[in-house]
Amino acid sequence: MNIVVITGASSGMGREFAMQLDRGLHSVDEFWLIARRGSRLKEIASGMQHTVKILPLDLTNEADMTVLTESLAEEKPVVRMLINCAGYGMMGDFTAVPIKEQTGEVDLNCRALLEVTYGCLPYMRAKSRIIQLASSAAFLPQPGFSVYAATKSFVLSFSKALRAELKERQIYVTAVCPGPVKTEFFEVAEHYASTLAMKQYTMVEADRVVKDALRASSKNRPMSVCSLPIQAFWAMTRLLPQDPVICLVQKMREKGTEVIEEEKESE
Repeated sequence: MNIVVITGASSGMGREFAMQLDRGLHSVDEFWLIARRGSRLKEIASGMQHTVKILPLDLTNEADMTVLTESLAEEKPVVRMLINCAGYGMMGDFTAVPIKEQTGEVDLNCRALLEVTYGCLPYMRAKSRIIQLASSAAFLPQPGFSVYAATKSFVLSFSKALRAELKERQIYVTAVCPGPVKTEFFEVAEHYASTLAMKQYTMVEADRVVKDALRASSKNRPMSVCSLPIQAFWAMTRLLPQDPVICLVQKMREKGTEVIEEEKESE
């Protein structure tokens, strides 16, 4: 049995990957959709053409992670594609965001991604593919988004190294590094601080990011960087010294905060 495994599948990018692959992928027998919200997964599954295995799991919970690994061991499928989308971020100064929120980011964005990848790899074969959702935040340390940016830098670095390790097995790894995407992400991320105004202008739709990511994966590319502004940002972080760019990001953040405060006072 050939399967696709998608984490974070109840909304946003994970949901969009499920929808697009369901329409365009005919070489798999079943989709395994993983997220905490089982009701949302059932809703998504009801609109899909493929058979769907619903796994309402919290990947930061050791017992739930065991459910996934035991399901794989029991059914012994061929994992043709693994897409790790589960994750979240919290904006705000490091000391302004509760530490449990920030350790939670590390736990889900990094540890859970490692465990899912490690658990699926024994069931992957030549031509199988892994898509890891990183972020343009991985390109540079980001004041006001420090922990999230660090977790995504981890994902990007891990993906590049894993890609090299798996080359002989012909298992292809692609890291997806979008800028701001119009999903539920910012409803959580902005609990303690607001998005910079410039991010609103660089936001793209999830379907565009996913389409670009699937194209990059099909061509065995190491990265997918969607939209010209984010490609320019990536080039800038590679060409310029880091410290001045980090200072620029911090100044823009401070200016954005001033604008937001002025708008609040005028209301």
